Amino acid sequence: MKTLASFFRGPFYIALYTYREGIRKKVLIGFLILSLLVIFGSSFISSFLDPSAETDMDLKLIKDICVTAISIFGVLIAIYVSASVVPNELENKVIYTVLSKPVRRLQYLMGKFLGAQLIIIVNLLLMGLLFFMALYLRQGVMPTLLLWSILLTYFEFLIVSAFTFAISCFATSPLVPTIGGLFIYITGNLTEYLKDVEHRAGQTGQAFDEIIGKVAAALHAVLPNLQNFDLKMQIITGQPNDPPADVLIPNLILYGLVYGLAGFACAYWIFRRKEV
Repeated sequence: MKTLASFFRGPFYIALYTYREGIRKKVLIGFLILSLLVIFGSSFISSFLDPSAETDMDLKLIKDICVTAISIFGVLIAIYVSASVVPNELENKVIYTVLSKPVRRLQYLMGKFLGAQLIIIVNLLLMGLLFFMALYLRQGVMPTLLLWSILLTYFEFLIVSAFTFAISCFATSPLVPTIGGLFIYITGNLTEYLKDVEHRAGQTGQAFDEIIGKVAAALHAVLPNLQNFDLKMQIITGQPNDPPADVLIPNLILYGLVYGLAGFACAYWIFRRKEV
């Protein structure tokens, strides 16, 4: 037990240091402030709609803007943090000081990754809290569906963050992993369309199309499907206290954890071979 506690002591302090350093970055603060302004300003945008209309279009507009803002700014924060924590320390030579101490590479990576996750969680909670208050004050009902959405959104960010972090472990600057993280996010949201590619390729009967269909099927089986975590339409069209429909929360959490651990394992495999 003492050995286990001493092993995790190093990652804990590295994670705390990473969080303190990352939360003060101007880019992150800018993303967060802009997202909060968009969420807060959605109420003013809805005021331009016809107040005599007997629809809930204004409320749907607020929900649509807020959910989209959280998704866009949240993933930008997740990608930026995950892409920069290791390359910045390589550039500043801080990593050499850390690894010269009795800290293993696994402990160092665990600390940096956990610190990045802490930054992502704090920013996501701040955005979600403002959206939560906006819905509660407008409808007078606890928006429990939003809480489930925020939980699933984090595991979506975890997948993107983990593989962005893996790319950053062989990069010398944050630019390449940032581009890689955006590619992972876009690809993960298009994974569902690979089924259509496979289906259409199988209907032609041509050899080249069959190869494309097999490649699409393989990619669909391997790549994470980030659309599984999306509750946007349920939040917009449903009641705020409705339970999530057509999703199994424990399965999605396990799904996110498996891909998150896979991304971290790739990061460690790359970093342990890196000359530092």
